[in-house]
This record gives sequence, C-alpha cells and structure tokens, in this order.
Amino acid sequence: MLNIARKLFGSSNDREIKRMRPIVDQINALEPDFVELDDAALAQKTVEFRERHENGESLDKLLPEAFAAVREAAKRALGQRHYDVQLMGGIVLHRGNIAEMRTGEGKTLVSTLAAYLNALPGKGVHVVTVNDYLAQRDSEWMGRVFAKLGMTTGVIIHGMSDPERRAAYGCDITYGTNNELGFDYLRDNMKYALNDMVQFGGRPLEKAEHHYAIVDEVDSILIDEARTPLIISGQTEDRTDFYKTIDAIIPLLDEEDYTIDEKARSCTFTEEGNEHIEQLLKERDLLDADADLYDIENISVVHHVNQGLKAHKLFVRDKDYIVREDKVVLIDEFTGRMMPGRRLSDGLHQAIEAKETVDIQPENQTLASITFQNYFRLYKKLGGMTGTAATEADEFHDIYSLGVVEIPTNRPVQRIDEEDELYRTEGEKFNAILKAIEDAHAKNQPVLVGTVSIEKSERLSDFLKKKKIPHQVLNARYHEQEAGIIAQAGAPGAVTIATNMAGRGTDIQLGGNVDYNLQEWVEAEKAAGRDPEDAALKAKREQFEAEVADKKTQALEAGGLFVIGTERHESRRID
Repeated sequence: MLNIARKLFGSSNDREIKRMRPIVDQINALEPDFVELDDAALAQKTVEFRERHENGESLDKLLPEAFAAVREAAKRALGQRHYDVQLMGGIVLHRGNIAEMRTGEGKTLVSTLAAYLNALPGKGVHVVTVNDYLAQRDSEWMGRVFAKLGMTTGVIIHGMSDPERRAAYGCDITYGTNNELGFDYLRDNMKYALNDMVQFGGRPLEKAEHHYAIVDEVDSILIDEARTPLIISGQTEDRTDFYKTIDAIIPLLDEEDYTIDEKARSCTFTEEGNEHIEQLLKERDLLDADADLYDIENISVVHHVNQGLKAHKLFVRDKDYIVREDKVVLIDEFTGRMMPGRRLSDGLHQAIEAKETVDIQPENQTLASITFQNYFRLYKKLGGMTGTAATEADEFHDIYSLGVVEIPTNRPVQRIDEEDELYRTEGEKFNAILKAIEDAHAKNQPVLVGTVSIEKSERLSDFLKKKKIPHQVLNARYHEQEAGIIAQAGAPGAVTIATNMAGRGTDIQLGGNVDYNLQEWVEAEKAAGRDPEDAALKAKREQFEAEVADKKTQALEAGGLFVIGTERHESRRID
C-alpha cells in the first residue's frame, strides 16, 4: 500500500520539493528587474530590505527578492548563477533544515542565499566549516558576493587576538570552524565583563544572541563529533618523570597480563597482570613493600599505570595520532584530519608523549567544557548542508529538531556505482587494486584511491613507487598541500591516494584547475622578481583554460574519474 501511495502522491521529500517550486518561479520572475540595477542600486537593496524588516515585514516575505538579489550579486562577483536546485537548497537552509546535496552541487554558493537573508536583522550569521583553510577560502570567495550587496564578511581562524575576533564577529556574516566558535563561547563565559566578550561582536544587548548558523558538513559536526567535549584547561603540577618511569614498565608486561576490547576502546589488567605490575612497581620503590596496588593511597599510581597501558596497546602511531615537530598530534577518526591543540584528558596524552619520547606537556585540569551538541543547540535557528544526511535523519530530528530534505541534482547523475569486490586475503586485494590502477593509468584515466589510515595510504604508495607509477598522497601528513593535490586530481593519468579526509570542500575538476594553475604561475613570477600585469594575467588565464579544456576531453574519453575505495569505513556516511 505504501508503495502504491508513493507512486500516486510521491514521497514526502518529493512533495516538499514540489511545494518549493512556486517560490523558485517567483525568484526567477524577478531576475530581469535585478539585471537592470547598477552595482550601487543593487547594494542599496540591502538597506531597503532592512528597513522593511524593521517595519514588520517577515524574512519569509522578503525571501524571493533577497534571493534574486544574491543570485545577481553572485553572477557579477563570481560569474556563477544559482541554479533552481540551489535556490531550493537556500530555502531549506532558511527554514532551519538540512539540505542534502550531492558532491559538487555547489553547497558553498547555496549558503550565501540563506546567510544573506538571515543577516538582514543585523544579529550576525555564523557559517561553520570543518577547517581553517575552508573558513578562510569561503570567507574570501563568498565575501565578494556579500560585498556586492553592501554586507561585511569576517573569518575566525586559529591564532587571532580578541580584538580581531570581536571585529570578525561584528561583521554581518562570519565564517569559522566548529572548534574556534565553541572555544570562543567557552572563553566568553570566563570573562568578567560583557564588553570583553567577543562572540557577539560588540552588538547592543538586544542583538547579542546566537541568532543563526549554517553548518557545512553537518553530519560530521553534529553527529560524528556531537559528543566531543571542547575543554579549556589550566595546568596542574608537573609529573614528567613519573610518566617516563611508568612508560618504562609497560613493555615488560606479558600478553596474558592484560585484555584488550577493541570495540569498547578499553584495556584492563588480568589477575596475573595485577600481580606482575605490583611486583614491577615495588622493585622501583613506587609502592611500599607491604602495600597493595589497590590501597586507597595508591589510586594515582593505578590511574597512571592504566593510562600507560592504553597508550601502548590501544593508540597506534600514524592511525590515531602522528608525531610532528616533537609533538603528538591527534588524528580525527572520521575525517582523517590532524587536530592541533586538541589533547586527550586524564594524563592519557602525557602517557603517549612518554611512549614516543617527545616533550611531555604538563597535565591540565578542566576550567570550562561544552560538547558540540550543546553548543549548536544554543542557536535560535540552525541550518545544515552535506552530501549525506538522510541516513541519520531520525537523529537530526530527535536531537536538533532539524528536518532533512534531499535536493535533486542539477543534471542527472552519470556516475556508475559498482558492487563491492571481496578477496580472501589482503595481499590478493592489494594486487587487484594495483592492477585496476595500472589499467586506468595506462589509458590516461584519472584515479582517486580511498584508504582508511595513513599507514594504508603509505603502504599503497610504496607499491606504486615499485611499479614506477607517479602519484600523489593526501593524508594528515600533507594537510597543507591538500587543496593543491585535490585541485589537480582530475588531470589525465593523475593517481591520487587519499585517506578519508580527501578534499572535503575542494572540487576535483576533470582536466585540472585553471585558478590553481594561474595562482602557481603568479607565485613563480613573483618569486623571480616579476609582478605580472593584467594583460599578461588575462593571456595566461586563456592559455590555461584552453589546456584544461583539452585535458578534460582526454580524461572524459578515458572514462572520467575512477574512484577506488580500498575498504569499508566504520561509518556508512564516509563510504
């Protein structure tokens, strides 16, 4: 019966899309009026909309005109015109829901529509991204659209001072990462005067609130990392030597001394293990000869021994963390990105530092803490975008009261999704992957290979080196080169190996990326002491456009981008 009803009336999602169609038609009907406006008149529209809103006109009523204004501004500033499906995405965001849009459908551009409309009341809009690079890139890129409309754009990135942060939050639209916004909220709550707080950007009290946020990669931030606590801590006494002493003991344990539960991420001593560790501690005068390990006065010793065991047996270098510039830097298990500045609590990070023989940072005590889930629930209205939200629709609804609307693609999807291939051994699987890469590379087809860890990506890289196949590796070690590697991953014959962090937010364009090529050329010219003139820039851009168009044809003829997933991830969404 359900199937028959769905065929007759469409799914609830189809009906939602249908209901938005008249609004899209309204926006399209206004386009000729906005085309005729000069730049000054277009910017003046923002002043007009604000006055009308102050006089009682609702944002819903203003939506068609506001969206038409943003579309015109984007055409002038970026040469990009919002498609009808992008307008639908903007409507979904404005209504405080999640727009599920496929990769490459232009979510960054979609956010400008809802951000502009909701910035009209003057209470500030926050656009949340997953890393500093994307926050900075999007604020500069989309900031050109907002500037055409007379609105200001700010960005919050790591290392900014309080006055700089206050100025950025004081803008109409502020881009920033979930970490930075969360920490600014915690720091504000530790301030003694309202004027010292940064997150409300010095706005008057009646406008100082968490008004509206658009969360990019909403599934990653609000589901995967929802329970991750952001913690501001202060130092306690230094116990560096004690960590080193405990670290020297752990390798002396036998396999029967402990049990490991991989699923629960826990490690416990067996009875034999308790006796063995007690004996080792007494030999080093860390326990009195007649003392019992579990006496009340030895709680601290037990805690440190447990953390040392976890550090050695549960945390794997180049999978859970990497060592960089004499520091242990954690890796996000969902995105594969480094998390500089984030530390494990209760002495576990210090235990890993002792294991890796790097400088041990002093232990900390918690002064303020909040989870992403609780932070984002502070906003009066929340919208989100991602390529994968439908699988967690119930969770979004129950926790955040967010609905999920699947937006159709602008053009029919041409991608062919093959079934999984299973192999008896890992060796056979790697041989099959290498054979697939070789075959694609031989016919000049671009290849993107997904791996689950740094270790696997580098192992695959070693195999390719032996076969003399040129390739690029993208993992947490090469975080800074991420955009450059991804920008060229669509060139004919390019082979790119990536952990699951791959390029979130950077498009793979078949044939390569004109803007990136131009940027590299400009940097090379400047390094040689030459400052390229406008005419030279224009000529070079035309040259790169012709080259990329030619390479795109080659890549398409070879079969388009070939994506190989080497194994399933823990999360369906990443797959």
